[in-house]
Amino acid sequence: MPQLEFELPTHLRPCYRPPVKFLVTGGAGFIGSHLCERLLAAGHSVWAFDDLNSFYDPELKRRNLREIQSRTQPFEFVRGDLADTDALAGLLNEVKFDQIIHLAARAGVRPSLEQPALYQRVNVEGTVNVLEAARLHGVNKLIIASSSSVYGVNSKMPFSESDPIFSAISPYAASKLACEALGHVYHHVYGLDVVMLRFFTVYGPRQRPDLAIRKFASLITAGLPIPVFGDGSSARDYTYISDIVDGVMACTEKEFGFEIFNLGESETVKLSRLIKLLEGALGKKAILDPKPAQPGDVPFTCADISKAKEKLGYNPTVRIERGIALFIDWLRENPA
Repeated sequence: MPQLEFELPTHLRPCYRPPVKFLVTGGAGFIGSHLCERLLAAGHSVWAFDDLNSFYDPELKRRNLREIQSRTQPFEFVRGDLADTDALAGLLNEVKFDQIIHLAARAGVRPSLEQPALYQRVNVEGTVNVLEAARLHGVNKLIIASSSSVYGVNSKMPFSESDPIFSAISPYAASKLACEALGHVYHHVYGLDVVMLRFFTVYGPRQRPDLAIRKFASLITAGLPIPVFGDGSSARDYTYISDIVDGVMACTEKEFGFEIFNLGESETVKLSRLIKLLEGALGKKAILDPKPAQPGDVPFTCADISKAKEKLGYNPTVRIERGIALFIDWLRENPA
């Protein structure tokens, strides 16, 4: 009996990609450390550039680095500041990178209200320095982290990459808008291939301790009150770390010229529901400490991910219920 012959769809066919040399700025942080591990697992060589600043306990970043360094793949860590152009130039003179993934930034809406000049220096000037180093050293492809914060108070849901975004309401959001504009300039004027990724409230193992899910889980576990800003109706598009990394990895495999992509879960979760999910996973009731809504906070976020689905094959799979359970499992195994 003759064998049936068929052809796999293009997106399912195995393909060989030669190893690539990646520079990941912010590689010791939450998203960066997960991305470094995924790149290494895919057979690439990775250099992480990070200043290990004290925005949160640097020991947590060192712990991330130790986990990455415990693997056998080629990985190098370089401690440096984005403002130090000589440090960037020295590294790019030493290593011929194929791609740069620029994640390093001062993060957080509320801290940016207290130190707007610092956010300008690190996020905007730091991004210019990375783009300029890439241009001068022949690195044509860059992937740069932006944020859902750029949408500001957007009355249209879900948020689409084509929405007008001229209403930033925090220094952090304004700095990310500036980074997107700079990315477009370096594509338009110098021909660099630049992808801007608007991340929507990323969570999961190694999450920064100042972010709501980890902060709330730690406080609930300790029997301490959790600060609840507003009436609990604010909502976020919480995105699990593995889904974010899937999206970033997809961007490394093609050239786009210049593109902006939302990377979110496309599901909005109210703060009140998030607290209930954490209570269920921890088996402990939260003590609520009501506080007024904070300046700079947007009331809700929700990603339109149709563009990322079409052009990247992006398909987030970790719903909030499973993601919270996975995070709490990790937190119990890795107490602060």
